[in-house]
Amino acid sequence: MAKELILISHGKMADGIKESCELIMGPQEHVHSVCLLPEESPEDFKKKFDDEVAKFDLNDVIVFCDLMGGTPCNVVSRLIMGGEKIHLVAGMNLPMVISWINAQMIGNDNDYVDAAKQGVVDINQYLANMGK
Repeated sequence: MAKELILISHGKMADGIKESCELIMGPQEHVHSVCLLPEESPEDFKKKFDDEVAKFDLNDVIVFCDLMGGTPCNVVSRLIMGGEKIHLVAGMNLPMVISWINAQMIGNDNDYVDAAKQGVVDINQYLANMGK
């Protein structure tokens, strides 16, 4: 059975990462997004998140969030502390999501946290070091 990835964020970042990912990788039926909008409370976000995860077996779900300590992360962290079996990773970026999708496509585990870290590059410094 395929794993499900739920992207959560402040504002529409999760929607944007999903859309950008699909531009590169094609449609992704196992990637979902839940966004905390400015007019919403933590309770509103929790309801949206609960509605999304209710569609899946939690053993098959991983959640990437934008920011450790932010409301989306805190809402899901409270669920984990309450006993829910949710795998949550903070610091989401596009290389991380693409790495997760690639791993799912080829059927192996991947270090998507490492991919997220490697995706952060000071291009000016990289270019300056190319000639050395």
